[in-house]
Amino acid sequence: MIDVRRAEDRYPGGEPEAGITTRHAFSFGPHYDPGNLRFGALIACNEERLAPGAGFAEHPHSHTEIVTWVVEGELTHRDPAGRATVVRPGDLQWLSAASGVRHTERNDGERPLVFVQMWLAPLEPGGEPAYEVVRAVGDSYAVPRAGAVLRVVRPAAGERTELPGAAADHVHVHVVRGEVLLDGERLGPGDAARISGGGPVGLRGAAGPAEVLVWEMSG
Repeated sequence: MIDVRRAEDRYPGGEPEAGITTRHAFSFGPHYDPGNLRFGALIACNEERLAPGAGFAEHPHSHTEIVTWVVEGELTHRDPAGRATVVRPGDLQWLSAASGVRHTERNDGERPLVFVQMWLAPLEPGGEPAYEVVRAVGDSYAVPRAGAVLRVVRPAAGERTELPGAAADHVHVHVVRGEVLLDGERLGPGDAARISGGGPVGLRGAAGPAEVLVWEMSG
């Protein structure tokens, strides 16, 4: 089964007057939708746009695995442990909130910042918080605490990639840039698809370079 979700159907959020614009793929904050709480381990997939100087003040998280993918600009992360990290396009940031953490996220650069932030429910609550930034991440990144693997797929026009289908209980596809064909269905930037209960699915580059984030999740 393939459930396509279009970019224009995302819930709007953020604080536009403060330079923060957000588009939510799942029920989030004031946009409560009991029929769209999660898909597999994935409980949030937010497209964030921050103007220069804008950001999120220090705030808490707990019992959540948070993976951030920067599309444009630079994201500055700070936390009470004294970390101050700049995350750039091609880098991946992982924050395991576990029993509880606090942090700030800002655009301290001179250009607009665009990033995709994805939250996953852990297999078990609690534990010790953890943090990692992977520079120039490769084709995949595992999040064992959530039973999930993130694949970064960059198909050229006409190039076909097989997604696992039945090999994973849930597969979530999010198009970051470019256009792709998912079993013949054209997807553009911000479009997504939720795949479950089927065989392998073909992902093909449609026109020019594309970048796609694919979550493979068990359970």
